[in-house]
Amino acid sequence: MTGSPATSPVPGAETPQPELDSLVELLDLEQLDVNLFRGFSPPQSPTRVFGGQVAGQALVAAARTVPADRLVHSLHAYFIRAGDPSVPIIYTTERVRDGRSFATRRVLAVQRGEAIFSLSASFQEEQEGLEHSEPAPEGVPDPESLPSMEQLRRDGKLDSWYAAQQPIDMRFVGVPTWSRARTEPTDEPLRVWMRAAGSLPDDPQLHVCLLTYASDLTLLGSVFTRHAPVRGMSSASLDHAVWFHRRFRADEWLLYTCYSPTASGARGLATGRFTDRDGRMIATVVQEGLVRLPRT
Repeated sequence: MTGSPATSPVPGAETPQPELDSLVELLDLEQLDVNLFRGFSPPQSPTRVFGGQVAGQALVAAARTVPADRLVHSLHAYFIRAGDPSVPIIYTTERVRDGRSFATRRVLAVQRGEAIFSLSASFQEEQEGLEHSEPAPEGVPDPESLPSMEQLRRDGKLDSWYAAQQPIDMRFVGVPTWSRARTEPTDEPLRVWMRAAGSLPDDPQLHVCLLTYASDLTLLGSVFTRHAPVRGMSSASLDHAVWFHRRFRADEWLLYTCYSPTASGARGLATGRFTDRDGRMIATVVQEGLVRLPRT
């Protein structure tokens, strides 16, 4: 991902896309030194920094220190402390290894002198190899046939906060996790079509970092869908891992299939899989999250 500012609309955008432009700008870190970067949170943020934001920004910090022909193929991260959105985040990048085909980076995100997030990422020069892919789910409706978040809000199925303009366009297959219409548990996977809410430049690192951001939006929800709704439950991401299998565009529709195989000890494990409209497997995601019942 290049270091050029993103304060102007994204090149190639045909219509205004302020939310997506703001996200691209959010991912365009300020470089303070050779391996030192600074990121910010949106002016209107919840009480803690969104996990996908700090993961995406940390991946940007790592990508800025590797050659452009090496793309990230995996990342592993831990959420250490809740981030304060009113305070800038400092990202320190360690150049662990630069080999002939692979490069490894470690990134530590710090606020007020304390670590809030750590990430390890591996980058690879593109190479030829064996090819196979698990088939995409069958019988999934096209995203164009599914209601938008705004439509769900107008139908009274979502609070206005959930349906506010977002940089990621999401179309749920079935009932969203936080919908007022969800009353029963289900063992079915949580499926949602996602794409950037506008056009993006061709920089492949930007598409990977944006997908990292989006991968944290709905994944932990698959833990909740396996249980009847409970008021007052709290959750937070503990760790996050992504494997990127093929090139893709984050401004084209991708199906995100999320499923939770187990939950115990106030923690839930969630797995996710991104596939494109051609049925190619794009990325695999695994996350464990804190899932606490309300205190009696």
